[in-house]
Amino acid sequence: MTIGVAIIGSGIFVRREHLPAVKANPSLTLKAVYSRSLNSAQNLVVDVQNVDLYSEDAGTGKGYKDLLQRPDVQAVIIALPIVTQPSYIREALQAGKHVLAEKPIAKDVATATELLDWYRQNIDTSKVTWCVAENYRFFDSIAFAGEQVKKLGRVLGFNVRVQSMVKPGGAYFETEWRKKPQYQGGFLLDAGIHFVAGLRMLLGTEHTPARVSAFTAQLQQHLPPIDTLDAVIKTKSGATGTISASFGTTYDEYRLSVACEKGVVFREKVGTDFQRGVGGAVVIQTDGGEERTEFASEEFGVKQEINAWSESLELGRPDSRQSPEEAMKDLKMLEAMLWSGEQNGQPVDLSPS
Repeated sequence: MTIGVAIIGSGIFVRREHLPAVKANPSLTLKAVYSRSLNSAQNLVVDVQNVDLYSEDAGTGKGYKDLLQRPDVQAVIIALPIVTQPSYIREALQAGKHVLAEKPIAKDVATATELLDWYRQNIDTSKVTWCVAENYRFFDSIAFAGEQVKKLGRVLGFNVRVQSMVKPGGAYFETEWRKKPQYQGGFLLDAGIHFVAGLRMLLGTEHTPARVSAFTAQLQQHLPPIDTLDAVIKTKSGATGTISASFGTTYDEYRLSVACEKGVVFREKVGTDFQRGVGGAVVIQTDGGEERTEFASEEFGVKQEINAWSESLELGRPDSRQSPEEAMKDLKMLEAMLWSGEQNGQPVDLSPS
């Protein structure tokens, strides 16, 4: 018997990634779609049969609350604007639906803390689960790179360089809530959270980031409030490294790296077609030479993410990679860097939790 699922949202990433992933999963059956407008819901499922549509302009009995009353929908995938998601997450959990909600966990740590505390205090988490979708945790390339770091001895340093130009006219930029963000960091929160998650995976728990200092800037007028971050990080083990991320520069770079006693591990991308998804490659440099392993088929990692979620629902045990606590750690680190940038580089100690 399959699990009845509803998709909440009909944006670009839902159309390109979530919908195909649900359709490809034999354990899930798409029962319904909710979107802000009926037209956008219709456009999402134009080629899908037997899916009921819900929206605030679809008429009586066709709103979000009505969808949540359906007994044949056991779980929902929520992919809405960052500031909108928390209220939808709460309503779904209160209705007894399992939730997989897109990253980040919330627009800021205060909102995330309130939501997580509410979840723990008001929901029987043994019966109803809330998971956060961070697709970087499901990249085989990053998991493999993290394993190699462990094999190469003491971590000496690390570096994240992700640089590009988000131009007007692009599909993601032209999303209204991204053009005029009502949340900290703009694209640095929406997309930059991925790089924080990826770095944390490479470093592992032994090298948890403990202290950050950063400078931020807005290089492009169309990318408020800021589009560039340069940070120095010190881990609890004493290793130091940097993050240099920009969505408003003429640089075109993508590389995460960790230097260890016995060699260096790089995680970089394979391919350049962002719309199709880019696979990952892991390069290991040691005294014995260089080895390169490509993971070209991992694309955006969403199929893997959805498969892990469906399996966790069947087992009745959430996947730790999708826990809100992990997503909170990502947000705490990113928010600390953004705050440090506002304070002209003032160092910030990260809480150990």
